[in-house]
Amino acid sequence: MSITATDVAVLDDAPPPTAPTRRARLRFLRGGKTRTGLIILAFFVLLAVAGPWLAPYDPDAMSDQLLQPPSGDHWFGTTHTGQDVFSQILVGTRGVLVVGLLAAAIATALSVLIGVSAGFLGGAVDEILSALSNIFLVLPGLPLIIIVASFVPDTGDLVIAVAIALTSWAWGSRILRAQTLSLRRRDYVEAARATGESTPRIILFEILPNLTAVIASGFVGTVIFAVLTEITLAFIGVADISHWNWGTVLFWAQSNQALAQGAWWWFVPAGLCIALLGTALALINFGIDEFVNPRLRTATGSSRKVRMRVGFTPVARKSTGGGPREHSSKEPRP
Repeated sequence: MSITATDVAVLDDAPPPTAPTRRARLRFLRGGKTRTGLIILAFFVLLAVAGPWLAPYDPDAMSDQLLQPPSGDHWFGTTHTGQDVFSQILVGTRGVLVVGLLAAAIATALSVLIGVSAGFLGGAVDEILSALSNIFLVLPGLPLIIIVASFVPDTGDLVIAVAIALTSWAWGSRILRAQTLSLRRRDYVEAARATGESTPRIILFEILPNLTAVIASGFVGTVIFAVLTEITLAFIGVADISHWNWGTVLFWAQSNQALAQGAWWWFVPAGLCIALLGTALALINFGIDEFVNPRLRTATGSSRKVRMRVGFTPVARKSTGGGPREHSSKEPRP
C-alpha cells in the first residue's frame, strides 16, 4: 500500500485549557452585529422614554404652516393641518416599543411555560398541551387580532399587546418542547433526578439555563412580529388612531394622500424608523444565532485564531514547556 505525506499546520496562539474568563463569557457582546443592533435599539428605547419631553411641539397642535417641508422650525416638516411630524414620531415611539416588548414578554412566558412543561412532563400533559399549541398554531393571527380589536371598545396598547401575545406564542412553544425532549434524558438531568431534586428545581436550574439562547431568540422574533402587527393595525385604522405611533402617522399620511401631494416628509421618517428598528432586532437575532450555532461563530465565538492554508490540516500541539508553539510535521496517511 502506498503512503502519502501531508503537512500539518498548527493553531496560532492556542490558549491552554483554563477556566472561562469574564471576557469569554461576554463574547456574545463582542460581535459587530450584536453591538450595532443593541446601539440602535438603545437609541429607540431612549426616545421612547424621553420622547414626550423632547418633542418641540404638541403632536396634536395645529398651526397655519400647512404641508411645510423640513426646516429649522420643523425638522420633519408639517402635516396638512400644520402638525409637527417630528413631534409625532417622538411621541409615537413609546407606543411602538411598549406594545412590542409587552407582547413579546407575555408570549415568551406562555411559550416557556407550556413548551417546557409539555416536553419535560410528557404523557397526558404533553398530549393536552401539544394539542393546545397546535390549535393556536393554525389560527390566523392578524385576522383574529382585527376581529378582537373591533369588538373591544377601547383598543389601547394593553389590549393590542395581549391580543398579539395570545396569537403568537404557539410557535415558540413547539420549539421549546422539542428542545426540552432532547434535554430531559441527559446525564446531568438524570443525576439531579436520582439525588431527589424536585421537578420545578430541575426545570429551573437544569433545563432552562440550556434553553436561554433559544428563548432569547424567540423573544426578539416576537418583538419584531408584534411591532409590525401593531403598526399594521394602526395603518388600517383598527387601532385607536387618536393615540400616536408610527402606524398612526402613516395612516393619516395615506388618508390625506401625502404621496400624491408630494409631501414625502410626512411618511418617509416613520418608514425609516420602522426599518431601523426592524434592522436592529434582526441584527440582535443574528448575533444570538452566531453565539449558539458553532458553524456560524465568527468574532462572537472563539478567540482562537487559525491560519488556514490550502492542503494543511490544523492540529494543536504543545511544547515541552507546556505552552503552545508552532510545529510542522509529516504525518503518514493511507
